[in-house]
Formats: sequence, C-alpha cells, structure tokens
Amino acid sequence: MSKLASFIIGIILFLCINFNAFAFWGKEKEKVNFGQGAKSVILNDDGLIFEVKTGAVTVADFLAEQKLDIKDKDAVFPGRETKIFSNSAITLNRAKKITIFDGQEKKVIYTWGKKTEDALSENNIKLGDDDIVSPPLNSPVQGGSEIDIIRVEIKEEKVLKDIDFKKTSEEDDKLSWQTTKIKQKGIKGKEEITYKVISHNGKEISRKILERSVVQEPTTEITVQGTYVKLGKASTGAATWYAFRGGLFAANPWLPIGSFVKVTNTDNGKSVIVKINDRGPFGKGRILDLDKVAFQKIGDLGAGVINVKMEVILN
Repeated sequence: MSKLASFIIGIILFLCINFNAFAFWGKEKEKVNFGQGAKSVILNDDGLIFEVKTGAVTVADFLAEQKLDIKDKDAVFPGRETKIFSNSAITLNRAKKITIFDGQEKKVIYTWGKKTEDALSENNIKLGDDDIVSPPLNSPVQGGSEIDIIRVEIKEEKVLKDIDFKKTSEEDDKLSWQTTKIKQKGIKGKEEITYKVISHNGKEISRKILERSVVQEPTTEITVQGTYVKLGKASTGAATWYAFRGGLFAANPWLPIGSFVKVTNTDNGKSVIVKINDRGPFGKGRILDLDKVAFQKIGDLGAGVINVKMEVILN
C-alpha cells in the first residue's frame, strides 16, 4: 500500500471515531437536559404531604405517572386537564363512606371532610340549637365511621285539668234523720298547667311544670242531713259485737227485721243508729249483737260487752 493510500485511510478512521464520539456526547447532553427539566410538585394526599419530582405535563399525567389509585368519589384539585409547573400543588381529597343515624332515619353518605361537622355540612344536614351529635362536631371522621344525631325538641305545652270540688254538710233538726238534700251542687274547677316538654327523636323524655293558674274556681258541694229522730219504746241491757256485714247493723231477739234503733253506750254517752237485720243474742240480759263497725263507734272492741240503751225509731 502506498503512503498516500495509508494517509487517506487514517483520515477516514479519525473522522469516523470522532463522529461517534460527537454523537454519543449529544445523546448524553440530551439526557441531562431532561433531568434538569423535571418539576417539583407538592402533593397533598388527604392530609399527607409529599414533594414529588415529575416530568408530567398535566394533572392527569401526574396521577398516571405516580400510579395513584383514584376512586369515583375522590376529589382532585386542580382539574385533571390543568397544566402543572414547578412548585404546583395537587390536592387529593379521599371520599370516606360513613353512616349517619339522623333521628329515626339511616343515611349512608360520602364525605371529603376531616371532622364530623364537615361531613354534615357537605351533605346539607342541618342541626337545631338543641340537637345532640355523637361523636362531637370536632371529632375526626374515618371510613366506616357512624354519626348519631338526636333531634331534640323543647316546647311549652298548656293543658287544662279539672280541680275537684270540696264537700261539706250541714244538719237540719227539722228534717228526718234519713233525709239528705243537696243544698249546693258541686262543680269542678279548671286549672291551666304550662309544661316544659323535652322530646328526643319524637319521643317525650321529660315534662316539667313551669306555671299553674286557676281558670275557674271549683264550687263546693253542700249537703243537708236531717237529724230529727222520733223515738219510741226504750230498753236497756248488754250489747256484744260480731263480724257480720261490715256496716251499721245489729241483731235483736224480738224487733222486726228492717227496723231501726238508736243505741247509746250508757257509760260514755256515745250513740249510733243501726238497722236490725239479724236475730240474737240469746244470752241472759243481752239485747243487741252489734256489727263490728257499729260497735266501734260507741265502744272499744276489747271490752267485748257494753251497757246500752236501745230506743226504737218511729220515723
């Protein structure tokens, strides 16, 4: 090979080697330039903050690039078509499925809020001044949480109630002892009562009286009892007692059944009128066997036997 041919071949090899070097350097430069163009993005994933390097152009690209699992109810801000730049902020609000027991109604909802009050506000659930919420409004909310709302109603209620009338009696010695007349008829009064009533979810739990006022005074009932007794034949003797009908009754050996007698305890002067409805006693000197109730009005049951005067009533 001539010197000229060798020189030419050397020049060609030099150029080829340097061309490849230039091409490789160009590729390396292009790679470095891509790294320098990466953007630093602040990601807030439901309260967790990250600084992420990305080459994504839009929010949608960024989500795909980072392989973030976004559910249907999750909220992304800004929108997916928004272009991102260095120091852009992307916020993911994860939807949490919770259950709300609102009074007697059950609601399954989603919330992006962090606290109980956020969940209620997002779902347009309004509270009354006295409603009770558990857990409290400032409590954190997680997926699966349950919120219980007790609807409290406080109201005043006015009720009219009857007032019972009193009863009094008068005596009239011109009327027969068996005669009773109503001099003045009793009439019930009316009372207005104001209550403070508290209900939870429509069920009354307490009732407190705030005020009472008489709307109508009751009218006292007055009866007149006759006291005139026309007495006939009198007898004296001993009286015993027994349990019979539990009233003002007595047994006598000879008086007609159904007749009345006035019986006076001669030791203390107490008297009672009884109806003869049985026969007896048959012991010596005994003229009456008083029902236990009648005996107690004029004597002591412990005595067993008392001295009495028995007068037949003629009217």
